[in-house]
Amino acid sequence: MSTIAKVVVELSLDREFDYIIPGPLKNDLHIGSQVVVPFGHRETRGYIVGFSDISKTPNLKEIKSRVGTKPLINQDLMKLAYWLADYYASPIEQAIKTVLPSVIRKKEGRYKQQLFVIPTSLASDTTRLEALQKKAPKQATTLSILRDQGPMFAQQVLQLSRGTFSVLRGLEDKGFVKIGHETMMRDPFMGQTVLPTQPLELMLEQRQALDQIKPFIDSQKSRVMLLHGVTGSGKTEVYLQAINYVLDQKKGSIVLVPEISLTPQMVERFRGRFGDKLAVLHSHLSSGERHDEWRKLYEGKSHIAIGARSAVFAPVKNLGLIVVDEEHETSYKQDKTPRYHARDVAVMRGSMEGCTVILGSATPSLESYQNVFSGKYQLARLDHRVDDHAMPSIRIIDMRHELGQKGCVEVFSKDLTEAIQIRLDRAEQTILFLNRRGFATSLICSKCGYVEKCNQCSVSMTYHKQVNELRCHICGKVSRVPNQCPEPTCKDPAFRMAGVGTQKVEVVLRRLFPHAAVQRMDADTTTGKYAYDQIFGDFRSGKIDILIGTQMIAKGLHFPNVTLVGVIFADTTLHMPDFRAGERTFQLLTQVAGRAGRGDIVGEVIVQTYTPSHPAIQAVRRMDFEGFMDQELGFRRELFYPPFAHLILVTVEGVSEEKTSFSAEMFTKAIVPKLQNSSVVTGPSPAPIAKAKGFYRFQILVRTKTTRKVSEIIKENLLTFTWPPKIKCTVDIDALSLL
Repeated sequence: MSTIAKVVVELSLDREFDYIIPGPLKNDLHIGSQVVVPFGHRETRGYIVGFSDISKTPNLKEIKSRVGTKPLINQDLMKLAYWLADYYASPIEQAIKTVLPSVIRKKEGRYKQQLFVIPTSLASDTTRLEALQKKAPKQATTLSILRDQGPMFAQQVLQLSRGTFSVLRGLEDKGFVKIGHETMMRDPFMGQTVLPTQPLELMLEQRQALDQIKPFIDSQKSRVMLLHGVTGSGKTEVYLQAINYVLDQKKGSIVLVPEISLTPQMVERFRGRFGDKLAVLHSHLSSGERHDEWRKLYEGKSHIAIGARSAVFAPVKNLGLIVVDEEHETSYKQDKTPRYHARDVAVMRGSMEGCTVILGSATPSLESYQNVFSGKYQLARLDHRVDDHAMPSIRIIDMRHELGQKGCVEVFSKDLTEAIQIRLDRAEQTILFLNRRGFATSLICSKCGYVEKCNQCSVSMTYHKQVNELRCHICGKVSRVPNQCPEPTCKDPAFRMAGVGTQKVEVVLRRLFPHAAVQRMDADTTTGKYAYDQIFGDFRSGKIDILIGTQMIAKGLHFPNVTLVGVIFADTTLHMPDFRAGERTFQLLTQVAGRAGRGDIVGEVIVQTYTPSHPAIQAVRRMDFEGFMDQELGFRRELFYPPFAHLILVTVEGVSEEKTSFSAEMFTKAIVPKLQNSSVVTGPSPAPIAKAKGFYRFQILVRTKTTRKVSEIIKENLLTFTWPPKIKCTVDIDALSLL
């Protein structure tokens, strides 16, 4: 038995500390156990990551105590945490915090205890009950409920009986009930009824895909499959039946869904099929609900986890399958250290635990697409929609020629306006997409050209009409709307709004179609916990005729009565300073187009654009995934960009522009001599958003084939480099955004 435990404490020091295991704990500590240890002049919590019989550190201290009876992190997840730290150049403490939710790590994380009422044998005595009815009718009513429905929590009894707690105490005093404390699970679906569903009959392509997946699961080896299916092809049903196959083998599953696609509709499908076997993990849960859902998995009460990116670390027992839906989605990338990509972590966890991983998408990422070519992933295709529903027709409207023409009203072309009216006349529904919230993207002076900008960020302020204020979408700063040009030499009162956001689309739409039921869905209208549920529920029931929204309405929705999708401006993501702009535009437009025509009526998609000849726009019109991706792969190969190279983005930030620039230059000089010739270093140079939240930003871009080695070099230099005060550096391995 080892005498020394290696502990990682909850401080970002990126190292392990040795502690003596006290005699009473020798048989109770395991890898992943949470412990309390002395650290300096105080005590702190930490996690055991290994054991040893020798230590180079003299005068070791003893572990004070153990927290809980079982390890919170099993050996597989601990191994994954170390991989996270190494690959993403992160301190091991941050990696462990990422694997384990904060509500589980903290002292406050515990089950909710509530008073529980149990009827005794006296409750079934008819004579006593009749006597009670005469003397204390309220107590008799309460007791009748308990006798008929059995033991329940006190608050539930009182809701049904409309009584007070003194009534329960009176029943306890008379021996009719016993009152004690019981654990009350916080159910995020309290009060919601979901009807159980049965597996659907699969179409030929779905059946063939499932037949490809089953041998992977049977092999109990790490295998990755890319399920490439057009929108509406029934990928979700394939997931459901694959999970059911895994359950039959007494194994568990994880389903990852992008946060914006984790809609009530999606969760409802899984709950209808798997009921209590399912636990849900996402940001809209309260901390108590998240604690209880995580514990259901940890204790083996639930066997399937569905959630956003952090659900990839769910403590599912005997893991047999991981599904990553919409695997191309950028929201799978974490924006804080460690900056992991949930899809890549899923593949690595599958490799470590010998389970199958399914990556599903109508528009796979170039990285996954290339991995099929190289033989790393297997491919299954779903080229047709369920029940052979036709793909929507797509029309491209050139807004350069449309503006000023008869029938064109501000943001709406004549064709789109007429198409919306036709759907209203037919009692069909329309989705309008614009990936830009707010009313106007900027306030601009037409006389001198002044643009109102955020003084903390190098971006213009966005006008929000409902609250009549300017907001910065980078730092969140809010300011009043000036009544004249702020430029001292100008002061012109004709300060106009430029650009279009979802609020302006809503205003124009209500003016054009005053009798239509219009609803906007963006970050400003979905701040409440149940806002998504309310809007989607109203849209599904037909209370909403036209739904306007940002990318949160672009995917994961199935509304058969939607026969028209309008893209207001397809160019919002197309001209961003990022080499992935074309790929993202193609993916987003293809996904939003897929919301149309999912019922018996053929759908129509109208795309308004100022650059109709762009390859991404034309590929969407033809629904030509292979043609567009092959062209993009050629471009990436030539320029040594992903997927033919790994992209490492080092960002140096500081309040002083001069000191930040100098620090970035010095750090670059420190790492370049240590890098191999296969690495290409660009910069340092100002970031596309040169200033954000008051910090100047400089970037160093490394393109390489040897990620682990470069990551190790950068991580070592981060620790040894002398950073000036108020300068910070972040590292993003396999960066998705260069902004």
